[in-house]
Amino acid sequence: MSGIIGKKIGMTSLFDEEGKNIPCTVIEAGPCTVLQVRTEEKDGYFAVQLGFDDRSEKNVGKALLGHFKKAGSTPKRKMVEFRHGFDGLKIGEEVKVDLFSEGEYVDITGTSKGKGFQGVVKRHGFGGVMQATHGQHNRLRAPGSIGAGSDPSRVFKGMRMAGRMGGNQVTVQNLQVIKVDNEKNLLIVKGAIPGPKNSYVIVRRWN
Repeated sequence: MSGIIGKKIGMTSLFDEEGKNIPCTVIEAGPCTVLQVRTEEKDGYFAVQLGFDDRSEKNVGKALLGHFKKAGSTPKRKMVEFRHGFDGLKIGEEVKVDLFSEGEYVDITGTSKGKGFQGVVKRHGFGGVMQATHGQHNRLRAPGSIGAGSDPSRVFKGMRMAGRMGGNQVTVQNLQVIKVDNEKNLLIVKGAIPGPKNSYVIVRRWN
């Protein structure tokens, strides 16, 4: 499975041949520089490390800066390893959006939007007590009982309760590529992808 690193630009819509309005997401995909090639003999597995989005040298540590200079590349903000699908690539080469073709399906991984500390109604879809006429003056969105009393005398692991929501790694599968713009390095896919605008995403294709 090969792929590319990208940045979510935002959402828009396109019309298909039948006149239907299709919601789409615009992704700035690459170009990504090959920073390292791992081999079976040296590392025990094969992988290609790609880097995306330039950053200033003053904000990079010396060890990492040496890693970039060894590859003949400018410092990058995002680095990702791809295990398969990049046979024959060498350090310093570029992977561009022309890797993809219109009509194929891809998997996109990103970090979902953080929503802070949320209650059980929003976090887990609880219905709430909803007994407003029976003395429930302040329990419309309460979680209710979380377990028995003396036995087992504890709360079971995995109990759905209030807590921090969002900020998780999410993968959306089988999104269709609607358009590929090689000049502007843009990839337009059908539907929504996780994360806010300007967040990094990983677009993978099945070889």
